[in-house]
Amino acid sequence: MIIRRNITAPLRTGLSHQEIWSSSDQGLIMCWEVGRKRAKENPELAAQCQAGELPVLGWKGGVSRQLLKSEKFGSLKYLAQWQGLRGEDLDVDLTAEKTLICTKTEMTVTFTPDRTKYISQV
Repeated sequence: MIIRRNITAPLRTGLSHQEIWSSSDQGLIMCWEVGRKRAKENPELAAQCQAGELPVLGWKGGVSRQLLKSEKFGSLKYLAQWQGLRGEDLDVDLTAEKTLICTKTEMTVTFTPDRTKYISQV
């Protein structure tokens, strides 16, 4: 299942916690909307994301430095927020992994729907 939303769509309001986090999009739309808001509040962070960096955000997936192991896993929620920070349409497949390479640290991050892959990471 692919979750898509156009960058010109208005931000949603008045939703309950249940509607945000337990609906079919699993909270990805909210993560993306938070990214859009943060881009306005922090243009420097938005510019880092637009440059292909994967900065540390509130979800697993960001990298602040090169680690000994050059690959790690991240949350689809991170990917959604990152797309919002970049000013992109939301486009996340809930059933597939997506791999990105951070332009700053050269770390490879695979965003996955399998929570066990990123929860158990140190």
